[in-house]
Parts: sequence; structure tokens; C-alpha cells
Amino acid sequence: MRRILVVDDDKDILEVIQYVLEDSGYTVETLTNGHTLFDKIRTYKPDLIILDIMLGNMDGRILCSQIKSNVETYTIPIIMISASHALADINSPKGRPDDFISKPFDIDSLVNSVERQIVA
Repeated sequence: MRRILVVDDDKDILEVIQYVLEDSGYTVETLTNGHTLFDKIRTYKPDLIILDIMLGNMDGRILCSQIKSNVETYTIPIIMISASHALADINSPKGRPDDFISKPFDIDSLVNSVERQIVA
């Protein structure tokens, strides 16, 4: 079963995403901040990461860049989500996510994006 790690500081959004993806057949772990992200990646070994841009006092774009710059994690697809940013805000060559979804998101769009990234 494919493993997805979801990182968002909004617990309600985490619950919704976890429910939807588990209902679609995925195993899902969640984090409410990015402080232990790399530890969780090492232990959980996700096939995909869904990462919010605004994580309290952390910037998901920086975390995305760190993941994509790390030889151990750069192949993990990342879908970034945000209510306050657009794709143009995160589209830097170093650390570019594999996909982007605006909040509020359509559940079918989320599942379709996950399926595209997991199959790719």
C-alpha cells in the first residue's frame, strides 16, 4: 500500500485529507509542523508528501527545497497546498514541487493529483 505524508498546521485539513486518502486506499501519516519532517521521512519512507506552504513559523517552500536538494529524498514527489499563495509563488527551479493545489481544494482534484504523482 502506498504511503503518503501530509504536513499542515491546520488539524481540520489534516483530518479531511487523511480521511479522503485512506478512503482511496492509501496509508497516511500526518505532521502539524515541519520540525521533525526529515525524521518522519526516514522512518515512514513516504511515496508522496503533501506539504502546506504556511506552517506556522516555517515556510513549506524552504522545506520543499531542502527535500528536493537532499540526495536521499529528492525523488519523493511533493504536492504543495496553499490558501494564500499561487503556483507562481513557489515555482523556483531549486525545490520545485511536483504539483500544486489551491485551498480550498476539490476532493477529486486532490485524489487525481495524488494518483498522477504516485504513478509517475
